[in-house]
Amino acid sequence: MLNRRNALQGIAGAGAALGAFSGQSLMAETAKNTTPKRIIFFMQNQGFDPATCIPKGMTSNSSLAGAKLPEPMEALEPYKERMHIINGLHGMHCTPSHSSFFGALGGYRGGDGVPPSGATIDYEMSKALPQTLLPHLCVGMDSIENMTTKPTIATLSASGAGQPIFMHSNPNQLYQMLYGGISSGDIRRQHEARSNVLNQIELLAADKGKTVPTADQQRYGQYVQGFRDVNGLRNRLDTVADHLRKFAPEVDERYTKPEFETDWHDCILDLGISALTSGITNTLTIGSGRGEIFGAWKGLGVEQQGHNLGHMKQPDNPIWIKIRQYNSRMLVRLMEALDNIPEGSGSMMDHTLIVYTSNNADKQHTNGANWPVVLLGNFDGAFKTGCFTQLDGKRPINSLWATLLRAAGQNIDRFNMNDQLARKFDAGNGPLGEILV
Repeated sequence: MLNRRNALQGIAGAGAALGAFSGQSLMAETAKNTTPKRIIFFMQNQGFDPATCIPKGMTSNSSLAGAKLPEPMEALEPYKERMHIINGLHGMHCTPSHSSFFGALGGYRGGDGVPPSGATIDYEMSKALPQTLLPHLCVGMDSIENMTTKPTIATLSASGAGQPIFMHSNPNQLYQMLYGGISSGDIRRQHEARSNVLNQIELLAADKGKTVPTADQQRYGQYVQGFRDVNGLRNRLDTVADHLRKFAPEVDERYTKPEFETDWHDCILDLGISALTSGITNTLTIGSGRGEIFGAWKGLGVEQQGHNLGHMKQPDNPIWIKIRQYNSRMLVRLMEALDNIPEGSGSMMDHTLIVYTSNNADKQHTNGANWPVVLLGNFDGAFKTGCFTQLDGKRPINSLWATLLRAAGQNIDRFNMNDQLARKFDAGNGPLGEILV
């Protein structure tokens, strides 16, 4: 039986993440002689200490060819020629402290309980890239308890000021949303029951909205639109059911009987990969720790969890080495999956960029003076790879986000930074020429 509470959980988030869609195929037509691009943001909580990603002794712009990656990232050693490590960006205006939350991808002030003051870079990239059935998918990984009691949560992404995008953390619910229409047995029955409930709620909500006070009509309209978007996505996915069957992950006991939270982490990653390779979406945001100060990795043998992890130094720490190595293996899985799908004259990975960083600069308690970032892939030849770039701490993370939009064809010089903020926090203007081809 599907109860009303379970049916309603996450609807606002799912609707906020969908956006409008007018095409009839998985991806809108791209310009002649071009290939579709996609982008992945992998956000680790608790900070990203530069010593865990920069080869030892490397302090200036260098090639990675003869260097050895630190132990936490050793799984990525075979992919150094497709990597660009960036050190010296800052986010001091984002007030990261324990977490910058929406401020990390937004490049503005963030914090616990602080609503987004503008759209985040992942949402803006989803608008700049060829349109898909689901323009932007956001998924998060945490402890089993948190992923169960709060299957959706909004901490990292936003479509505008005061408009958070919810991330999906329960793989069973996400599987139903993406593949319920092509499933059988209990999954299909739950999908149909949920669909019937949501259709009825949309109709009731639209009818009741006529009596809402004028001052509340805009907010209520967004609520109703969330149901319309969810129902619309389901209908659109049904039209490409035969195609989706080729990409849907196999449902096993990791979904229904997880031994550790990392079982669900792996399932969430599988679903994210399938959404990319099937063409359902071309923008994926992954929150390892869901943008907060929590997070658990007992499946790796790490008994400590949550806030206490952030008080441990990351370099040479066996606990953080395990977590970083797990992240690195996830990144390898993403790259290998995309490499295995032919596209144009190469593979899907040839036209993809993975942005690996933290929602909290370099450590849990930080002023944001240094915000390390690792790029994987070149976005169809737009970015330099196989190198390390050391910046001087005078360019904000906003400049990197503006650079991503430039590479996606948007003619902008700044991202979420007005002239007043730029005079204080940005010594330059325009994209980061050091990382572009």
